[in-house]
Amino acid sequence: MNKIVEKEYLSDKVVKLVIHAPLIAQKRKAGHFVIVKIGEKGERIPLTISSADTEKGTITLIIQKVGVTSHKVANLEVGDIISDISGPLGQPTAIKKVGTVLCAGGGVGIAPLNPIVEAMKKAGNKVITVLAARSKDLIILEDSIRKYSDEVIIMTDDGSYGKKGLVTEGMEEIINREKIDLAITIGPAIMMKYTSLLTKKYNIHTLASLNSIMVDGTGMCGACRVTVGGETRFVCVDGPEFDAHEVDFDELLLRLKAYNPATEKNTKNN
Repeated sequence: MNKIVEKEYLSDKVVKLVIHAPLIAQKRKAGHFVIVKIGEKGERIPLTISSADTEKGTITLIIQKVGVTSHKVANLEVGDIISDISGPLGQPTAIKKVGTVLCAGGGVGIAPLNPIVEAMKKAGNKVITVLAARSKDLIILEDSIRKYSDEVIIMTDDGSYGKKGLVTEGMEEIINREKIDLAITIGPAIMMKYTSLLTKKYNIHTLASLNSIMVDGTGMCGACRVTVGGETRFVCVDGPEFDAHEVDFDELLLRLKAYNPATEKNTKNN
């Protein structure tokens, strides 16, 4: 169980792992995630299921090397065993035919967007996807996204691929030329904040898949709490998707800095 059967580097710091986990593959739906732990005393980290193959009994995870545990997971090789994978967790995306869906993914946020794009297309929607990253080498899963999108616009900060500019510019280009019935945004919190401000201006219902700090994944610890519509919600059990226009993104951005060394230093000095 949980044996790595495929590994691919999508960039220097982003790795795709295909893992044999038949029970999770069978139950998984778009929007679900898993909690991964390496070793008995290892740290627990949440990872969205990018795709699954029920016939092969595998799930695909995309890992960006950021902290100690993400490095450990990403450095595993084919044949290695991941000691603990819990899931599928969270609430699945509400997939239904609504008309035209505008999907916006930034950086590794493209990974959790991938199964949603597929599911929305299979539900009979027109799907337009905007992918964004700092540069060309950070655009991931493009072929898979194109397979299930009616149109794909790529935005890069440095103009090395697609169009030069921000994800919001690509989105607004689409919004100004056709009616959008639903928008879905996944990526860095700051990106989701500004994409939701854009869609709010045009009164487009928008879902954001939040990436708050998470520990147990079952709602017990409260580490992933966010404020949505003035109420406290838990990303791991109530989400990860919420009405983007109701999310307090400024609070979320502050909470994401909780373990930032610079933030801790400033706190101690105050």
